[in-house]
Amino acid sequence: MRVWQLLLLFGCAFLGGMSIFLLKGKDNTKLLKLVLSFSGAFLFAITVLHLIPDAYHGNDNLVGVFILGGFLFQIVLEQFSDGVEHGHIHKPHAGHVVFPFAILISLCLHAFLEGMPLAQGYQNQLVFGIALHHIPASFALASVMLANKVTKNKIIACLFLFAIMAPVGYFFSDTLSHSTVWNLQQYFNRIMGIVIGIFLHISTTILFESSEGHRFNLKKMVVVLLGISIPLIGFLIEL
Repeated sequence: MRVWQLLLLFGCAFLGGMSIFLLKGKDNTKLLKLVLSFSGAFLFAITVLHLIPDAYHGNDNLVGVFILGGFLFQIVLEQFSDGVEHGHIHKPHAGHVVFPFAILISLCLHAFLEGMPLAQGYQNQLVFGIALHHIPASFALASVMLANKVTKNKIIACLFLFAIMAPVGYFFSDTLSHSTVWNLQQYFNRIMGIVIGIFLHISTTILFESSEGHRFNLKKMVVVLLGISIPLIGFLIEL
């Protein structure tokens, strides 16, 4: 993986969260929904056009089982993260201010798993998909911590931890794949299946939940079409 790709993964997650300090006190709901719609459409498009066909390229019939497993695993993770992965921001109940350990741990595990398939050459579209997806996720994480009166230094430290998890997942997977003890390469399509399941859950949840009362929204339609068009154009060029 190239240095700029690692920096993109880290930078989008870290700066996406740090932007909370610039936008503090402002109503960012509409902007966040548009960013979410774009990232959800982008994730869904690259999953359907690139990731699913690549995962089945090795003729492993069990890949579908791991896709289902990733989908269900994301449902379990969201019981601890409160849906921060797809931009949900939950304000604490009055008089109930705690450090959101469960949210942070589940987000870090989520990002670590997403980074693992990057060691097998899924770099192009997947890097951009993960990076885009982590912008609203880190923003929501920072918002939750700010609402829970977590200090600025702790928020920055947690954002740094979240931002490095996808690169750490890549390096961990790359190290194992080159190990003489672990033959991880034969399992990459299955690992990719888990990530595909996670992406399918997140992207569809974003697209369904970002509508208000299922009413037509021109701005949302434009960003969704844009999010789908970019991977589609790339796919058509590669044909």
